[in-house]
Amino acid sequence: MSDRWLYAWGLVSLGLGGASLIVPLYVVELGGGPATLGILAAAAAAAGAPGALGAGVLSDRTGRRRSYVLAAVGVVSAALAAVPALDSIAAVVVVNAVIWLAFAAAVPILTLLAVVGTAESAWSDRIARLNEIQGVGWALGLLVGFLVVVAGERLGLSAVDAQRAACLVYAASTAVGGLVAARSLPADGGAGRTPAPRRLRRAIRDARRFGVRGAGFPFTPRRMDLRGLHPRRFSRRFTPELATFFLAVVLVFAGFGAFFAPLPAYLASVGTSDGGVFGLYLALNVAAAAFFGASAALTSRYEVTLVHSAGLAVRGVAIPAVALTGGLLAPVVLLFVVIGLSWAVLAVSAGTLVTRLSPAIVRGEALGVYSALSTFASGVGSVAGGWLAATGYDRTFAAAGGVVLVGAMVVLSLRRRVSRRSAADAERTLYSTDRSE
Repeated sequence: MSDRWLYAWGLVSLGLGGASLIVPLYVVELGGGPATLGILAAAAAAAGAPGALGAGVLSDRTGRRRSYVLAAVGVVSAALAAVPALDSIAAVVVVNAVIWLAFAAAVPILTLLAVVGTAESAWSDRIARLNEIQGVGWALGLLVGFLVVVAGERLGLSAVDAQRAACLVYAASTAVGGLVAARSLPADGGAGRTPAPRRLRRAIRDARRFGVRGAGFPFTPRRMDLRGLHPRRFSRRFTPELATFFLAVVLVFAGFGAFFAPLPAYLASVGTSDGGVFGLYLALNVAAAAFFGASAALTSRYEVTLVHSAGLAVRGVAIPAVALTGGLLAPVVLLFVVIGLSWAVLAVSAGTLVTRLSPAIVRGEALGVYSALSTFASGVGSVAGGWLAATGYDRTFAAAGGVVLVGAMVVLSLRRRVSRRSAADAERTLYSTDRSE
């Protein structure tokens, strides 16, 4: 199968990366406050979850994967083109939710297309490649937004006109990506035999590449697919350790949502230009992408609960520190880089923790529940953070950081149990090796 469609998705991701920031900035320019941004993020999360599940089920039943992907790309392009024509905040919230519904609907189908027709030994590399191209496209979207907004300022355009121009650029990039995808995506029914769901989930886990978009975006649709979830079997195998970790997941992602949802409004309130906001988010995402390799090495070398809780602690301290900078450029840039680095640590170590804490028979389901919980918690945190930020950003960021630090302590409480499980797994592996010899 040709890889051209992967690059087509990179063009689409460029538009989506830009949309993740330009739409909140546009809402602020229309008069929306932090509470409105919280609703904006929560609506995206609420729309994205059923989009991912619904499209996955329909594509399995009909076999029309190509059609659904192209439809999703068309919806994203049309919605981005429509944003500049909207003067109503409510309408922008609805259109933004449509964008992320379409994106979330395409993600699980694209993951499947990345591996069909290839040897199972290559699945992890293919999924990692998809994530890599998507992450690069996302970061390029932020760079393009920075360039368009700065160029608009130089040409004397108002902030809202520069934002509208950026939206049109993103819509065009997405449309071009759709045209390339239409020429390169495999025909429906011709992609090869569908991989076994359990093996595919294992390949997704082994790829250990969660993308960079979660570094600075409260709604982060991962490859959430609960179609293989068997509730009774999962409940029977649901361990206290896994329940404890899921509690931490809810806490920390609620904290992330509470911080990131009102963040564009905070940056605007301290005088950061739109170009400066794009530059900060770009620095955050680039830092995350650059640190994924080192994060994998850290997770392999040190005890995973220590690595994960340390990443959470760094984020938990950096989040309230942003409000203490008063908008001064140098310390804000440094903190955004630190927050980005911490995401790389968390994204890699989270998958390892879920794997260590889950019985082998339900690991795929556990990863799906992790994704669902993190998306739900981000949405709830976004609403709470937006509402609280209306009373003051200092207390909002302090509360968000405090919740993340509590989550770090919850993860740290699992250290002994994870160590015992790892030792038991290593002993079983050694015993199996001895028996085979």
